[in-house]
Amino acid sequence: MPTSRLFACALAAALATTAVPAHADDSLHTEAERSGFAITGRYAEVERLCDAFQQAYPRAVRCFQFGTTPQGLPMKAMAVSTSGALTPGAAKQRGLPVVLAQGGIHAGEIDGKDAVFWMLREWLGGHAPAGVLEAQVLLFVPVFNVDGHENFRAWHRPNQRGPEQMGFRATAQRYNLNRDYVKADSPEMVAMLGLIDQWDPLLLLDLHATNGAQFQHDISITGEPMHAGVMQPAGRALRDGIIAGLKADGHLPVDFYPSFVESDNPASGFAEGVMLPRFSTSYLQVRQRIGILVETHSWRPYPQRVQSTRRTVEHALRLVADNASSWLALAADADRQAAGIGGRDVTMTWKVVDEPATIDFLGYAYTVEPSEISGGSMIRYDETTPQVWKVPLRNKVTPDLVLPAPAAGYVVPAAWADVIRPKLQAHGIEHRTVGRVVAGQPARSWVASDIRFAPATLEGHQRLSANGEWQGTRVDIAAGDVFVPIAQPRSWLLMHLLEPQSPDSLAAWGFMNTAFERKEYMEAYVTESEARRMLQDDAALKARFEARLRDDPEFAASPRTRLDFFYRNHPAWDHGFGRYPVLQVDHVPGG
Repeated sequence: MPTSRLFACALAAALATTAVPAHADDSLHTEAERSGFAITGRYAEVERLCDAFQQAYPRAVRCFQFGTTPQGLPMKAMAVSTSGALTPGAAKQRGLPVVLAQGGIHAGEIDGKDAVFWMLREWLGGHAPAGVLEAQVLLFVPVFNVDGHENFRAWHRPNQRGPEQMGFRATAQRYNLNRDYVKADSPEMVAMLGLIDQWDPLLLLDLHATNGAQFQHDISITGEPMHAGVMQPAGRALRDGIIAGLKADGHLPVDFYPSFVESDNPASGFAEGVMLPRFSTSYLQVRQRIGILVETHSWRPYPQRVQSTRRTVEHALRLVADNASSWLALAADADRQAAGIGGRDVTMTWKVVDEPATIDFLGYAYTVEPSEISGGSMIRYDETTPQVWKVPLRNKVTPDLVLPAPAAGYVVPAAWADVIRPKLQAHGIEHRTVGRVVAGQPARSWVASDIRFAPATLEGHQRLSANGEWQGTRVDIAAGDVFVPIAQPRSWLLMHLLEPQSPDSLAAWGFMNTAFERKEYMEAYVTESEARRMLQDDAALKARFEARLRDDPEFAASPRTRLDFFYRNHPAWDHGFGRYPVLQVDHVPGG
């Protein structure tokens, strides 16, 4: 039977099972099910269903609130397990893995909410695979971006086929939550990080619908870790197992995010690297856990997208149940190794290697023609004419930014503690306040050069990029300073927060921009006078100045840069400028 026919039959059979067993409560149907998945319900339905599932199955479901949105709406979650382990402590005591299924982080992409409610209604009603819900805890967040969900109308996603109306991508404060995992600006993310820290999920399933071109593939399954680390075997086995299951169901999954290297140019192919931890899946990776990104194809009709999302979650839960003990052992080993990275080199970012492989990608016929609208070119896809595109895929990576971890950890001066401590707390990172002065502590201070501020804001921040280096020094560590040890399971995440060259560090996100701004100046006429005195008194300085004039035409041609040379070498120069306000230490303050 052709794949498309097999999929259609599977979908029809799945939709036919939406009838509720005689002993179950009809109120557990979603509005999506009742409408044949033409619509999706409002958030009041999530609140109702959460309570209704707990009432119907009190030994297997616990409904609880884990946060409140800026608009005052409750953030609801469900813990589901037939083992009865419905709290973080009970799950840990029983040695059960926790799987966090997160729906609606982009609230217009709401497939996950309706898929998992549908699955739970049937599984708890007697159709669950034997032992799967007993072997783990499913932690279900139907809608992460609740305020965005209630910004509800048609055409929020014009390149998406259904439901008829849907929520919005950003929160009420216009944060994109899937850029917020490290910087944790939004109240919603702080709440989610608290949930993650309490439950310590082995796996996060982040349920989306992708944007992009028109093609035949209906879902992509990607995630981390896939390239390195203790958890890599589990990450790869999980991704590959889900894909194998979806193929057996008749779906057309791919194991890379299907976004062209060049927009609207299928011939440019695809590149698949390692995302930064501002995104969900890589955030789980730097916590030594597994993140799987599920992206249904937005041009597939909503019933098909919900069904493929449901099957993805089901395959993932079966795989976790089958491998629970070995994958939990890997996670424990990953935590032990992470606590021992002090003094070692750590890969912070990866880059894609330009070694493309040609793949067969199932697309459609298309034409590129001039556009009288844009004045440029436009692409038209013909969904009646399937084609196989032979396109390049670049999916090999190599370490890019590699940084040495401090042997002991970091010291945050008391003046900056109120900026940094809330972020450490949000991520569950161990830290302590120094109780007494420690004089003459050997340390390293990072001094920036080539400081650049982004010309436009991102997520409300003016981002910073700079070169620089750690320089040895001795400091007096004061009572009230904060010591953050590297010897902890969250050490990799800690480095992403506090290493200034990390693209998702607090420094890179602009939380410390005042440290990289000039605060004092020397007027030009004063500099002119001082420069003449300095040249007369310091032969070495004079030689350096003359060499710059001779060897650097840009320097020689810039009066401002030439005067700045003397100011930077003058006792009046502000030595705090460009000095990152966090120290590295190789010894615990005070021993």
